[in-house]
Amino acid sequence: MIDRKIRNMAEFSALSGISRPTVSKYFNDPNSVRKSTRALIEQALAKYEYRPNLFAVNLNKRRPRIIGVIVPDTADTFFSELVRRIEIRCVDKGYLAIVLSSRGDAQLEARSIETLLSLKIAGAIVAPLGIHSDMALMRSLRARIPIVFLDSRLDDDTPFVGTDNFQSVPLITEYLCRTGERPTYFDMPAVNHNASERKLAYVKAMQRLGLKPEIITVGPQNDWRFEDIAFAETLRVIDGPGFPTRTILCANDRCAVGVMAAAYQRGLRIGREPGCDIRIAGHDDQPLSRYGCPPLTTVAQDFERLAQTSVDILLKRIEAGEADAQDPRPELVRLEAKLVMRASA
Repeated sequence: MIDRKIRNMAEFSALSGISRPTVSKYFNDPNSVRKSTRALIEQALAKYEYRPNLFAVNLNKRRPRIIGVIVPDTADTFFSELVRRIEIRCVDKGYLAIVLSSRGDAQLEARSIETLLSLKIAGAIVAPLGIHSDMALMRSLRARIPIVFLDSRLDDDTPFVGTDNFQSVPLITEYLCRTGERPTYFDMPAVNHNASERKLAYVKAMQRLGLKPEIITVGPQNDWRFEDIAFAETLRVIDGPGFPTRTILCANDRCAVGVMAAAYQRGLRIGREPGCDIRIAGHDDQPLSRYGCPPLTTVAQDFERLAQTSVDILLKRIEAGEADAQDPRPELVRLEAKLVMRASA
């Protein structure tokens, strides 16, 4: 123990007797120094209770090992799970992740982009809001650093990693048709390309099966309060004309939560068992979907591969440098989802 706090790496080097370059090399990558040297550094760290400011260390590097991440809402369990896995992958690769949330607001997303532009970072993973994103700012960010779009894309010129809606939606549509009454599609606000793709995928799947598509549309168009909107619209439908069929396929799990809550409030029994009034299914398999009452049937996006692939593509571009940044063929990765059958449908 010492009487005063060590302020920086130079002071730690002087007190420990270990050279400054060696200490710096250790903090960049502990495995890059000899095992015996690593043991000496770690003993000194414990003795002097020194912890470096890794954020400052990274900012001072010529090529900082910091990744920016922007998502629509960290309170959304879909995005919080993605962020958790991105952070783990970044740590495994020796990078720090700075996570910013736009909270479904285009102005806050623009401010998040401006924040990343003001920092010295290596690259960014962005899950954009979609139709109301500031494309000029996004292009400025892409001109400065490599970026990867996650979950929703804004153009075909930027690397993208997401789920193949034209595989996932037909998968659950066909399951619902095989096991009961044909599904009515409960739409989501058209906040990004996922909304239009999933609706179109449903229509095409129904037409291929020779069945009539039925769609419940919602509004407003730029609103991320999926549960609230779905709840209100479901009450309106139940209290009015009623659903065209007794099976509801929701555009995402958050809409399904609102539909299920409204159906329960109106006394409808949800499930696939005899005597149930309505079947309800979703899309995404958010972490809490398995704990619904009843648990939600859905299609599961592969969180691990979404996070891993987006980080790996970004790091490949960062480490390749300018040559790869000019690649006219950006990666467009669409991953398959899997059916998760639970009690709701």
